[in-house]
Amino acid sequence: MAKEKDPRLERAGVSGYNKPKRTPSHPTKSHVVVAKEGDEVKTIRFGQQGVSGAGSAPKSDKDKARRKSFKARHAKNIAKGKMSAAYWANKEKW
Repeated sequence: MAKEKDPRLERAGVSGYNKPKRTPSHPTKSHVVVAKEGDEVKTIRFGQQGVSGAGSAPKSDKDKARRKSFKARHAKNIAKGKMSAAYWANKEKW
């Protein structure tokens, strides 16, 4: 008997658990992921839509400062792991 696909994966439009995807049509959030840790499953939207400079290598000192500030400001939340939006924003965008 084949396992049924989780409806949350289809609703979010992602290919599997812990696989982030861009959401260009979302009004405020730039990415979505269906995070799974153990038995816990959660749909997480993260990232500010339309931010320039995030997601690529820092080009200027200003970009490096933004990256450093983000990581410092969200360090506690990033440390929470896969079930936090900050973790995914850090991994995908910064």
